[in-house]
Amino acid sequence: MTANQEVSLGMPQLPAPAYPADVRARLDADAKEVIARYPNSRSALLPLLHLVQSEEGYVSRTGMAFCAETLDLTTAEVTAVATFYSMYRRKPGGDYQVGVCTNTLCAVMGGDAIFDTLKEHLGVGNNETTDDGKVTLEHIECNAACDFAPVVMVNWEFFDNQTPESATRLVDDLIAGRTVEPSRGAPLCSYKETARILAGFPDERPGAVEASGGAGPASLVGLKLAKGETLPKARVVAPRDGQPKDGQPHDPSPSEHLSSHDAPQQTSASDPEHPAGPAAEEGE
Repeated sequence: MTANQEVSLGMPQLPAPAYPADVRARLDADAKEVIARYPNSRSALLPLLHLVQSEEGYVSRTGMAFCAETLDLTTAEVTAVATFYSMYRRKPGGDYQVGVCTNTLCAVMGGDAIFDTLKEHLGVGNNETTDDGKVTLEHIECNAACDFAPVVMVNWEFFDNQTPESATRLVDDLIAGRTVEPSRGAPLCSYKETARILAGFPDERPGAVEASGGAGPASLVGLKLAKGETLPKARVVAPRDGQPKDGQPHDPSPSEHLSSHDAPQQTSASDPEHPAGPAAEEGE
């Protein structure tokens, strides 16, 4: 081995490269605004991580060094937080983060089938990005939208009651640059723009704030009962194997945004018509 050869120990190369002067000046101004909201500067770490993520699309070593220097923390303290929360990327990703819920209810209702279909269709595994840099696919433990299962999120906006076919159309539209509309909530924007909003800066797009969505009817039943509100007569929903024994199946109006529990999707791996195959390791 010559004197000029370096030995890699698997550790990050330090120090991290600096931001260009114009980027650093802009981030300094934004960080000052964020920190002013908190009585203790270190409390601003989470929004500052979103801020640097809005710059590069992920939390780079440069971004972590910036947060540490700005908040008078060690890089170890910043790294511990950045690697703990799954909303912070550790490597470059696509313009659109497509998250498929694979937690219990979504999985039973078809989430596993959706995730498997998208992996094959896009040619990527979990937390991998398409070659064109458009879509990063990720399985998510819970999207907190069980009454609209199975749910897919794009840059944290809801796409409810999905099927493998509708999810495939969704990612194709994203890659093609076509406009897609979330089921509820604000219009879709890029991952970097979403990160800046999460850092605490206003969404200045016309009508975006007013379009914010809320919980579905099934989620609000308990709240209505607690308030003493009278609930409508219970609806009878047909089971998977046929019609209900008593009453008629629910016939929704065209304007009603239903939960998929009112119209179960025949996509679940637990469905008799879709027997589960052998378990595979994540990403395979």
